[in-house]
Amino acid sequence: MNTLETEAKIENLDTVNDFIADNLMGCPMKLLMQIDLVVEEIFVNIANYAYGDKNGKVWISCELDSETNMLTIVFEDKGIPFDPLSKDDPDITAPIEERPIGGLGIFITKKLMDEATYKNEKGKNILKLVKKL
Repeated sequence: MNTLETEAKIENLDTVNDFIADNLMGCPMKLLMQIDLVVEEIFVNIANYAYGDKNGKVWISCELDSETNMLTIVFEDKGIPFDPLSKDDPDITAPIEERPIGGLGIFITKKLMDEATYKNEKGKNILKLVKKL
């Protein structure tokens, strides 16, 4: 599994996207766009909220298993413990003006990925995303 370690700052999003793209060479464009959307959502949330006003790191691991045709992406940070998967899904049938702000990105992530799991272990938030290619 290839791993990128970077500061959890919005300005590092291009570096993160390049890392993921380098690990997904040859994947169909539609799939790359879906993965980019998910990676951006998770990374931006970590950059904006995980460490509050402090600086911190994020570790992103990516593995494409050619035998099972499964993509696994793992995000790890040592920020405030937070399980994004525990939030209720937004009511997408409600009129837009009645919907609370937030939660749509995680909802989309759960819809686009085949598996999403969270755990907090040894002071780390660990979000694992799996997609069948």
